[in-house]
Amino acid sequence: MDRLYKKLEEYGKSDFYPFHMPGHKRNPLSVAGDFPVQKDITEIAGFDNLHHPVDVLKTAQEEAARLYGVKDSFYCINGSTGAILAAVSAAVKRNGHILIARNCHKAVYHAAYLRELKVTCIYPHEDSELGINGGISPLRVERCLSDNPEIEAVLITSPTYDGIVSDIKRIAEIAHEHKIPLIVDEAHGAHFHFSEYFPVSAAELGADIVIHSLHKTLPSMTQTSLLHLCSDRVSRELLTRFLGIYQTSSPSYVLMASMDACLYKLREGGEKMFSEYTGNLERARERLSKCRYIRLENTKTDPSLGIFDVDRSKLILSTVHSTLNGRQLTEILRSEFHLEMEMEAENYTLALTSAADTKEGFERLCCAVEEIDRRESLKYTEDLEVQEKSRYQELKQIMKISQAMDALTERIPMEESIGRVSAEFAYLYPPGIPLLVPGEQITGLLIKNMRRYMEQGFDLQGLSDVSNASVLVVTNEMREASLKKTERTV
Repeated sequence: MDRLYKKLEEYGKSDFYPFHMPGHKRNPLSVAGDFPVQKDITEIAGFDNLHHPVDVLKTAQEEAARLYGVKDSFYCINGSTGAILAAVSAAVKRNGHILIARNCHKAVYHAAYLRELKVTCIYPHEDSELGINGGISPLRVERCLSDNPEIEAVLITSPTYDGIVSDIKRIAEIAHEHKIPLIVDEAHGAHFHFSEYFPVSAAELGADIVIHSLHKTLPSMTQTSLLHLCSDRVSRELLTRFLGIYQTSSPSYVLMASMDACLYKLREGGEKMFSEYTGNLERARERLSKCRYIRLENTKTDPSLGIFDVDRSKLILSTVHSTLNGRQLTEILRSEFHLEMEMEAENYTLALTSAADTKEGFERLCCAVEEIDRRESLKYTEDLEVQEKSRYQELKQIMKISQAMDALTERIPMEESIGRVSAEFAYLYPPGIPLLVPGEQITGLLIKNMRRYMEQGFDLQGLSDVSNASVLVVTNEMREASLKKTERTV
C-alpha cells in the first residue's frame, strides 16, 4: 500500500520540476529558513485530492477508520475547529436548536453563530478549590431534552482540558432515546484508544461524531485532526459538504503526511510506545504525589461532580497549599528550568504529556517540581478559606448568539456593563472556553472574576478592546426589540 508520507519523501528527491504551485517551487534556496519545501506540493498527479479522495488520501482515511474502529474518518487540516464547525452544521439545521456543555471550546459557539442556532447550555459541576470543571450529568441532559423536544443534537467536551471524562455511554443512550445524535469533542483524547491505562474513547461508547486532535496528544503536526463518523444519525453527505466549506481548498500535504505517518507509527509500534509512555508517566505521578506544597492533583471518579473517569496523562500541579499561584509556578518552571507548561490557571499549572515524551523529560519535570517544593518560602496551609470564585458562573442567555453579534452595539466601560447584554466573547487562553458569550447578561461577579484574572496576569482575550477596559454590549433598544420579537414568536 502506498503511504502518503513515503510518497512525499520519494517525490521530494525526484527530478520532477514544478511548473505549478506553491510558489517556492520546492527550492529550499528560495526561502529564508529551514522549511520542508521539497515535500510541500499541491494536488498533482498521483497525490489525490482531500475534497474528492479516490486514491492515496481515500486509503489513508479508511485506514484511520479501521484503526479507531469507526464507520468513517476524515482528515481535518484546519484542526478540531474546522471539524467542530462541520459537525455542528451537519447535525443541526439552520436556525435550529442545540444542547451544549457550557465549557465547550469557542469553536462550538462560532458554529452556533454561523448557523444562527438557539443554544441551551448545561453547566458542568465544578471543583470549588481548584476551579476545575467536573463532568456533565446525564440527568441534566435528560432533563434538558425532555424540556426542549425541539433540540436536534447534543455536544459535550470529554475529556476536558483538565482530563475530566463524562459518562458518555449514558449520555449517548439518552440522546438516542430522544432520536438525536451526540457529538463529542474528544480533541484531548486521541490517545485513549491505544492503552487501557486511559479512559475508553467516546467512539466506542455510542457517540455519533467524535473529534480528535492528533496534534494535542499524539505525534502529529499542529493543526491536524480527525473527524470520526460513528453512526448514520448524521448525514455523511452533509459532513463532507461542510468539511469542504470550512477547510481550505489547498490543504497542506505536509500536514496530511504528518497524520499518515502518525497513524502508521501507532499501528506498527503503538503498543511498545504506549507501554513505555504509561510506565514513565506512572512513575512520574508517584514521585510528584509525594511533594508537600506543590501537590499533584489526583482527581478521582465522583458521580456527584459528574466525573465518570479521568485522563491521567494530564499532570495538574496544584498551588493551593503554597504561597504561589498557578501563573507564578509556571513562570518559575519556564525561567529557571526551561520547562514550558501547557496552561496556567489561578490555582494550578497543567503539564500535558504524550507518548512522545521521553524518560529524560519526565525526570526534568519531577526534579524541578521537587526542588521548588523544598523551598522555605513555600508555606503549608492545611485549611484554606474557599473564596467566592466561579470561572463558569451561570449567566442568563437573553439573546441568541447570532442576534447579539449582529445587533447594534455600543462600547461602555467594563464596570458599567453589569446588567447589559454582551455582544462579544471573553475567555482565558488557553483553553479558549468562554467566560462570557454574546447574548449573555453580564453580572457583577463575572466582572469581579475577570478583573481578578487580569490583576494576576492571566491572558484575558476575546474582547475587541485589547486593553480590556471596555465591553461591546447590545444597545438597550435592540435588546428590547429582540425580546418583543421572541415573545411574538412564542
